Amino acid sequence: MSPALRRSSGCSGKHGIQLAVIDASVIVKWFVEEENSSKAMEIRDRYISGELRLIAPEIIIFEVLNALYYKNLFSEDEMKGIGEALQSYSIELYSLEGEYRDKTIEVAFKNRITIYDAAYIGLAVVKGTFMYTADEKLKNKLTKEYKQYIRTLNEI
Repeated sequence: MSPALRRSSGCSGKHGIQLAVIDASVIVKWFVEEENSSKAMEIRDRYISGELRLIAPEIIIFEVLNALYYKNLFSEDEMKGIGEALQSYSIELYSLEGEYRDKTIEVAFKNRITIYDAAYIGLAVVKGTFMYTADEKLKNKLTKEYKQYIRTLNEI
């Protein structure tokens, strides 16, 4: 594993920088022009400029590459380049363990959603922040308790 891809089990405590969980639906829009891609790019630019600290579950790299693969827009070499680009962004990735694992399972059961989706929300809950997503349907499935942790691209 490259040192550019950081895995973490805790918060680095950087003050003055907004912390947010980002999901694959937003990052896909960094590579493909779709509805709300410009808003996704604003998030990316805020991250690059240091205004925003992005974190995500470890699964995000798989999910982004898989979504882009199934769009059939990129060659094998282009996909390898995208993989390198994802790594170079150095988004802080979290393993599903401890309190975070337990919260993810709770979110999945209470909202009847996949563990994959619950992992992003669970991370936001445990870190006391919110999650950026392009998935309006996901937010609509959530109970009021968990909707507060979601910011869809349509809301920014």
